[in-house]
Amino acid sequence: MVRSSSTLMALLAAVRSLHLESWCIGAGVVRGLVWDHLHGFSEPSHYDDVDVTYYDKSANEKQDEELTRRLLAISPSVRWEVTNQALIHKWFLKAHSQIVTPLRSLEDGIATWPEYATCVGVKLNADDTIEVIAPHGLQDLFDLKLRHNATRASADVFMQRVTSKRLIERWPMLSLVNAFSGPD
Repeated sequence: MVRSSSTLMALLAAVRSLHLESWCIGAGVVRGLVWDHLHGFSEPSHYDDVDVTYYDKSANEKQDEELTRRLLAISPSVRWEVTNQALIHKWFLKAHSQIVTPLRSLEDGIATWPEYATCVGVKLNADDTIEVIAPHGLQDLFDLKLRHNATRASADVFMQRVTSKRLIERWPMLSLVNAFSGPD
């Protein structure tokens, strides 16, 4: 599916050009690609932004802005959202006055995203192979299950996302699963 999307392949090539060690494009772009395919949509869904996540313990807080600037130089029409998972605990403190444990890796960060089906990223390696990062597996994504991941997001935040992103309206074959159960 990833290779069949020229748009996603171009986005992956753009991020690969940054030469980050541990990175991926994840969340909504990947989720939408799979759910569009499973729904038989002939046109891909619109995505508001492209989530680029990476892990770099040596980076400072300004690096996300610099990487965003570099990506905009390559693809100026894309709304890039670049986030260093190594510094996300500082963002939680600043944005939510919430103390959270620092993350240990890219996979550790992806594992905390609000829906299990969205805890997926893809990376284009230097040899053009595609790497899939899915700390909770791919079952919910391919089974069209919308299930809350309570690691960092409350049930209220999860439901606000379901509503604001119109997930069930956009992909009507989805099933909303008990918010307090983990992946199968």
